[in-house]
Amino acid sequence: MKRIDFWFDPVSPFAYLAFERLPQALEGCSYAVEYRPVLFAGLLGQWGQKGPAEIEPKRAWTFRHVRWLAHQFGVPIDVPAQHPFNPLALLRLCVAAGPNRRTVELVMRHVWRGAGADANDAARLAALREQVAPVREPDSPEVKAELRAATDEAIALGIFGVPTFALDGRLFWGVDAMPMLRAALQGDTWFDGPAWDAAGAPRPGIVR
Repeated sequence: MKRIDFWFDPVSPFAYLAFERLPQALEGCSYAVEYRPVLFAGLLGQWGQKGPAEIEPKRAWTFRHVRWLAHQFGVPIDVPAQHPFNPLALLRLCVAAGPNRRTVELVMRHVWRGAGADANDAARLAALREQVAPVREPDSPEVKAELRAATDEAIALGIFGVPTFALDGRLFWGVDAMPMLRAALQGDTWFDGPAWDAAGAPRPGIVR
């Protein structure tokens, strides 16, 4: 059985769609998932990027694409009232609970099946915390430090966005990488040859 690290931040609609779609995308494969909360904003800051929702034309396209993918996958989705929003409370709740599929499902659906409500509404967060029943205090220094350490680990691995799947030392980014992830799990011989490393080799070009 192979281990997949699923790096996610509930602020990302693509992370939500990947979470919902993963069992179908990898049906028949032998794997176990380790759910790894990470602060997407920390990744953006490290690599000098803006989030797609921070660039207006890209924001409009992103949510049209997200709606289409949800329609294609048959996955319900409600865009929250504010987006982007600060996901720290949700990420810390995941860490404090020791993230498993049930916890991540509750958190993801709080954001993306919330009838368009504010993901950080205090009453809704309190109800979510009661459902999740974390074993540690989400606002404790230990939990905060653990989330920061996880974000640092993701950066050290070269992770730049969410969702990212890590398998056998390789990183697969995005919903559209799931067929590639499945092929790797099934032992596609492409991954045994030089193609992976060759495709990712740097090539001199314009630097801005």
